[in-house]
Amino acid sequence: MSAQTSNDLRRQKEAEFHDQWAVGRDLGDTLVEEPFTAITGIENQHIEREFGDVRGKTILDYGCGAAEGGIYFAKRGARVVGVDVSQKMLDLAHDLAKVHGVSIETRRVESDRVPAETDEFDLIYGNGVLHHVPHDTAVPELCRVLKPSGKACFIEPLPYNPVINVYRKLAKEMRTDDETPVTFEQIEAFKRYFGRVEHEEFWLTTLSVFLKFYLWDRADPNRERYWKKIYSDAPKLEGFFRPLNALDRRLLKLAPVLGRLCWNTVITVSAPRKG
Repeated sequence: MSAQTSNDLRRQKEAEFHDQWAVGRDLGDTLVEEPFTAITGIENQHIEREFGDVRGKTILDYGCGAAEGGIYFAKRGARVVGVDVSQKMLDLAHDLAKVHGVSIETRRVESDRVPAETDEFDLIYGNGVLHHVPHDTAVPELCRVLKPSGKACFIEPLPYNPVINVYRKLAKEMRTDDETPVTFEQIEAFKRYFGRVEHEEFWLTTLSVFLKFYLWDRADPNRERYWKKIYSDAPKLEGFFRPLNALDRRLLKLAPVLGRLCWNTVITVSAPRKG
C-alpha cells in the first residue's frame, strides 16, 4: 500500500469517527470559554500568552472539530478559518458559532494539503490534532500556510506516563485506531521546517485528577471524556487542582526531565523555513 493510499484511508476513518461523534453533540453542552478561562485550562492560557492580542489576526483552527478554540478567538476579534476532515463537525462549528454570536469560515480537508493559501495565516491553533495525522505531510503544510512572521501552537498528548496510558486503554471507544501521542523526537523534527521550536509540559501531579474521576467519581472513561470533564468540573476541582499545579510548576522548573511524565505538551513554532 502506498503512503498516499494509507493517508487517504486514515483520513476517511477519522472523518467517519468524528462524523458519528458530531451527531451526538449537544451545543448547550459544548464548552467554549471554559477551556481557556477555567483554572484547569492551563495549556490554552499558555497559548493565549504566546498569541497575545488576536484582534484583526487571521487564525487557522487546525483540525477544528466543533471549533471551540476558533470560536473563542473569534469572540476576541480574530478572523478564524476552521479546517477538518469531518463535514458534520464543520456544520456543528457553524451552529456553535451562531450560538456565541460570531461567524467563522470552515473548509473541509480532502487531501494531505491544507485547504489554504500559502502564507495565509498569522496564527495557527491546534488542540489534540497532530497525534491524529501523519507528521511527514502535515508539518510541511503547516509551514506553508503560516506567514513568515506568524506563530503556531499545538496542544498534544505525550506517550510516556503509565497512568495516562492505562486510561487510553480503558477509553478505547473514545479514541480512533490511528492516533498516536506525540513524542519528543517528533517535536524535534519540527526544526526542519521552523526556525523556532519550543515546548512546555503540563499535568504532572495534577494528572491525579484522572484517578479521582475513575476511582472516586466512578466516571466511565468510555462514556465521559475526562479531558472535557476537567473543564466542566473545574469549580469543584479548584481546591484540589491549585496546589498541585503550583507544585508541578516548581518540579518542572527544578527538574525539566520530569516533563516526560506529563500528560500534555504545548508545542510553539515560528519562523517557518520557506522552501
